[in-house]
Amino acid sequence: MIVDDEPLAHNVIIEYASDLPYLEICEQAYLPAKALQILKTRPLDLVFLDIKMPKMSGLEMLRLNDSNPEVIVTSAYEEHALESYELNVCDYLLKPFRLDRFIQATEKALDNHKLKYSESKNRKTLIIKSDKKLIPVDSNDILYLESYGNYVKVWTINECIVTPRTLYSFEDEIPSSEFYKTHKSFIVNRSQIEFIEGNSIRLKNKMIIPISKNFKQGFLEFMSLH
Repeated sequence: MIVDDEPLAHNVIIEYASDLPYLEICEQAYLPAKALQILKTRPLDLVFLDIKMPKMSGLEMLRLNDSNPEVIVTSAYEEHALESYELNVCDYLLKPFRLDRFIQATEKALDNHKLKYSESKNRKTLIIKSDKKLIPVDSNDILYLESYGNYVKVWTINECIVTPRTLYSFEDEIPSSEFYKTHKSFIVNRSQIEFIEGNSIRLKNKMIIPISKNFKQGFLEFMSLH
């Protein structure tokens, strides 16, 4: 979406975007209040945002916005750059900007978008039963899972949840790109690994997890591919 009170600014961005296959201008707003209404009704990946506009500035709009698109500021005034970056904008284009600089900014936004998508794809909420309670757990918060007889200990950043399940029952439920079985009794979240040494894994919380001979080769290949 383009948010700018000047029609000429819209035309420049539309012309530049027409040469880039990963960009589609699907909304245009000439006032920030209208842009906020649009953001509440449909998800958008990227906003080109002017700063100085009538009634409300672009930065004021950012503070009121609850959604999370990438934002590229397009402004004729460089003095707002620092404040813009404090609001986590992706880039700051100083008008008038050339096509090459526009491409640089939009490619950065595209990379950020892909990273967000990858993180959300690898994230899953597990519903774990424990002591007659159903506990939602973000998979990213799980350090490792440990077999414990007829139970599994789900070790998270904040607690250990004991659930009457088998370790095998978790294998199809947790994101396969993030978790790997390193031992018949352990499944580890790779994002929580501090280092691997010999047949052991040290996690960021200083716990040591074993790697069995039967799982070591597959585990090392998994780590090298991710």
